[in-house]
Amino acid sequence: MWGQGFCLDNATCTVVVRTFCKKGRFRDVSEFFRRMLETGTPPNVVNYTVWIDGLCKRGHVKQAFRVLEEMVGKGLKPNVYTHTSLIDGLCKIGWRERAFRLFLKLIKSSSYKPNVHTYTVMIGGYCNEGKLARAEMLLGRMVEQGLAPNTNTYTTLISGHCKTGSFDRAFELMNKMTHEGFLPNIYTYNAVIDGLLKKGKIEEAYKVLRRATTQGLELDKVTYTIFITEHCKQGHITYALDLFNRMIENGCHPDIETYTTLIATYCQQRQMEESQKLFDKCLTLELVPTTQTYTSMIAGYCKVGKSTSALRVFYRMVQNGCLADSITYGALISGLCKESRLEEARALYEGMLDKHLVPCEVTPVTLAFEYCRRGRTSVALSILDRLDKRRQIHATNVLVRKLSATANVDDASLFLKRVLDGDSVVDHAKIYMT
Repeated sequence: MWGQGFCLDNATCTVVVRTFCKKGRFRDVSEFFRRMLETGTPPNVVNYTVWIDGLCKRGHVKQAFRVLEEMVGKGLKPNVYTHTSLIDGLCKIGWRERAFRLFLKLIKSSSYKPNVHTYTVMIGGYCNEGKLARAEMLLGRMVEQGLAPNTNTYTTLISGHCKTGSFDRAFELMNKMTHEGFLPNIYTYNAVIDGLLKKGKIEEAYKVLRRATTQGLELDKVTYTIFITEHCKQGHITYALDLFNRMIENGCHPDIETYTTLIATYCQQRQMEESQKLFDKCLTLELVPTTQTYTSMIAGYCKVGKSTSALRVFYRMVQNGCLADSITYGALISGLCKESRLEEARALYEGMLDKHLVPCEVTPVTLAFEYCRRGRTSVALSILDRLDKRRQIHATNVLVRKLSATANVDDASLFLKRVLDGDSVVDHAKIYMT
């Protein structure tokens, strides 16, 4: 539009910045701000705040503070919305004390005071840390300041109490919010249901569900997924699938998390045909499989002795730009070892270390043990040599026990001697205590 001679105002630019942020295109935001300056529309506080908020939502809090510095350097004063976005970002990455200091700065400010959203964000931060007393204190302080908690505030606090199993207090708050004219919404009920299910209170969770539907609330994607996940944990795949189908019938479209939950359960039960159907369905619906989705498929195929199929899934994962983690590599290496495909397993192990991924404890032990079984102890030694000293000692200890259990005393002695002789600083008793 600029190329055609149009001049965009700050309000229109805000829409563009927000769109870029939602898609994670922060470099484009930086370039867009440069173009705004060139065309005589310098970014204002709202433009910067939307950028900062987008960064915080993605966990890029340090970058958000750099943008704040740039903003202040241009003579713009951050407002309560700017500070609230930063407080939210700090809470989400666990820097709650720093968030609270920023919150106190707002309280002491003569220009801006915390609003309902600011208090809610800070309450949520303490709830996530399990500090319910502080969260309740903030709720009281909020009321003292003449601010009325809204449905979101109550839901945040209710969720915190449910996570710690304080259901009596959670129900008290639900009654209190209703008395104050704020009806619990589906997010409120989801928080209670999720908390109950995680504490094994399945019957109570269904009672709360019935209460929600009686009040005319429609179940959303999260509600269905919570129950599907619980049934999958219990191994009740039939019930989970029934809910999944009902979810679709009611016009609620499952997301990749829901599909992954079902796929993982089918894989655990070695029903790879069913899991593959669901995986293919994801691709048809243009849902993007996550690392967990791919890893579940890989582990499932390895369980049933189909490492070739597992490798196919792995290569597809890499091709689609999804990053494999140490669990992905561990599952695949284990599967290849079971089928005596040691060279392929070793190549994956080396590739994982080259990517600076820390292997699961069992992965190097499994691979080294298989080489020992075939009399190739030099290769087994080289596998452990790539670990740091602490992990090497621990892996050797486990491997020595495993070799001893199979009466392979010679190799067990060799590995034990190698570690003890390799570092004079190591306490010889420590090897037995890892």
